[in-house]
Amino acid sequence: MNLSRRFLPPIGALQALEAVDRLGSATAAANELSLTQSAVSRQLQSLEAQLCVDLFVKQGRRLALTSEAKDYAKDIREALNIIGKSSLQMTINPAGGSLDLAILPSFGMRWLVPRLPEFARLHPEVTINLSTRITEFNFNTEPFDAAIHFGKDGWPDTDALHLKDESVIAVCSPSFIAEKPIQSARDLLNLPLMHIQTRPDAWRDWFAAQGQQVEQVSGMLYDQFSTILQAALHGLGIALIPDYLVEQEIAAGRLIHAWGHATPLPGAYYLVWPKNKEHDVALVKFKDWLSTQVDHEDMLPR
Repeated sequence: MNLSRRFLPPIGALQALEAVDRLGSATAAANELSLTQSAVSRQLQSLEAQLCVDLFVKQGRRLALTSEAKDYAKDIREALNIIGKSSLQMTINPAGGSLDLAILPSFGMRWLVPRLPEFARLHPEVTINLSTRITEFNFNTEPFDAAIHFGKDGWPDTDALHLKDESVIAVCSPSFIAEKPIQSARDLLNLPLMHIQTRPDAWRDWFAAQGQQVEQVSGMLYDQFSTILQAALHGLGIALIPDYLVEQEIAAGRLIHAWGHATPLPGAYYLVWPKNKEHDVALVKFKDWLSTQVDHEDMLPR
């Protein structure tokens, strides 16, 4: 990096700007930063002088950040978060490196996490930090080294490792269907069907796999599989849930097949990472290990 020092202001001044933007006043920023209000004001004045721009405009008797300064403060906030997180990681694990991984909540907890003790045993020098995300995001704006994603492997400027295809089962509680005889897959259209937010076409694809062409399927919408699973257990309707998530409930008799068996649907789970991270040591170790897990379904804890 070869930027002029003019464009690399002191971190104290950047912290003052970020705090004023977030908290709404120099007084509140001074309290948070353990400084006097005058000290915060001097830092902001120094920042304006260094950048050669006005950061504030008068609104009545008070000063407010310009719209450009608010955008700048947002970028500074993200940068400060990255610096703080990196410093924390260096303190926790200065030698082995770390991997910031975004995971899908249900898949991460039921498929990945039970396997991680083996990775920890093989690579104790690597720290893995997990955060949940249920939708796609931009690696340029989120501080992740990689993500576990469902769908296709077509994220821009990324590489991917195929982990697992998905098969779903139409399930419900035994009491829910006890007095509702089902003669065909189409009979399910007369019952409450539960949808998952991340699979908007799942029911339509499932009916097509059963030989039924259905244009629209109405029903209740849920944002996570953990929530829709609990709804099915409590008899709120019929849910399409990945087989790996309901095996235990079916084996225990808490859920039953409403119709059919496990049905493959479009989409798969992938480990995705930015191309500019492909040589990161912690990431290389993790994806090399994870590639040994993709064909070991019999290892999934029951």
